Amino acid sequence: MSVPQPSAEQRGEQILAVFGTAFGELLAADPAAFRVKFRKMAASAFAFYRGTACLFYEDLRDSTDSGPYLDERTSRVWVHGDLHAENFGTYMDANGRLIFNVNDFDEAYVGPFTWDVQRFAASLALVGHAKALSDDQITELVQIYAAAYRERIHVLATGAKDDDVPPFMLDTADGALLGALRSARARTRFSLLDSMTEIRDYERRFSSGGGSIELDAATRYKILAAFDGYLETLPDSSLGRPDSYRVKDVVGRRGIGIGSAGLPSYNILLEGHSDALENDVIIYMKQAQTPAVSRHIADPAVRGYFQHEGHRTVISQRALQAAADPWLGWTELDGAGQLVAEVSPYAVDLDWSDIDDPEEIAAVVADLGRATATMHAAADDESGHSLVPFSTERAIDAAIAADEAGFAKLLVEFAHTYGARARADHQIFVDLFRNGRIPGL
Repeated sequence: MSVPQPSAEQRGEQILAVFGTAFGELLAADPAAFRVKFRKMAASAFAFYRGTACLFYEDLRDSTDSGPYLDERTSRVWVHGDLHAENFGTYMDANGRLIFNVNDFDEAYVGPFTWDVQRFAASLALVGHAKALSDDQITELVQIYAAAYRERIHVLATGAKDDDVPPFMLDTADGALLGALRSARARTRFSLLDSMTEIRDYERRFSSGGGSIELDAATRYKILAAFDGYLETLPDSSLGRPDSYRVKDVVGRRGIGIGSAGLPSYNILLEGHSDALENDVIIYMKQAQTPAVSRHIADPAVRGYFQHEGHRTVISQRALQAAADPWLGWTELDGAGQLVAEVSPYAVDLDWSDIDDPEEIAAVVADLGRATATMHAAADDESGHSLVPFSTERAIDAAIAADEAGFAKLLVEFAHTYGARARADHQIFVDLFRNGRIPGL
């Protein structure tokens, strides 16, 4: 990819313009949340990269260096939209199994599969640079990722059975992935409930403080009405015991993550699958955001497929993640699409802080390449959605086969080029932020 090299001042203006489009409305509504978000982004080049998918896609929009890999089909597959080295972790699937896989589908959409693997490759360059790896070592890691992705896509495209390519679980994973799964298994629903709720008059309620916001009667009524709409979006398999969905309490929350700044959200306490208080369930309702990638996909069939951003997020996650969270659904609140899912005690993100040995890093990267391929292959003509009515793994496999060697070369060149761009942008951003140049803050 040939990335223009404007002056720092010119690049700063570009960054501010992109931020205005992506964040302007939310920032105006909640400047304090964005001050927190931007301070987190200022901490490192990787944190900056995590929070600026909008800038990434603006830069990628005019790139034509995708070789022979993009055609009518491979340009229109379900993509994660924000695939980087830290968006992997554990979840409890609908069958009660702990799975390690890609997570956080807020930016998911339909677009070119290369955008996912390029975004991951650049993030890998940033991880490698932060760990003082040489350029040659970073190159090797990106090549390992590309090879693992390509090998898994080919296996899936040639008719592999589920037993041949099992997901990463407690009995199939190793290394850092197994460590994350074991950490998730050691967690309990009771501990989560104990940290967020208390028992008053023989019933569980949310605790005060800790970021909870008490709601007035009118707001609570609106949340409960939106909750009724959410129930209609759940699959029949999730509705076996109606009492499970009895609402016990509702509180407001403020978006606190790098990607959730300014987004209103609510926690809802439910009865769960029995009367026992330790089986209560907490779900969250969060206003879904416009995915950065969608601003650069003009296909009206894609745009018209989704009712709103909450619907888009859920349909995308169900397509990309086999046996997704049984509590996953959508609704509307004040005209805005909402994502609803469980606040799960079993969600553990991949922690890179102790992954320092080059051999261990390489093993993890290979597994993440396989996980990426499995995600892309899950979302096709067999996923139950009509938007991608073909086998994505066969389409991607055929595209890569047209230039095997060039695939890794594309990712290596992009990783180094855009990794350097992100590090320079991070410094420009810090200077803009600390000198009061970001409008509205």
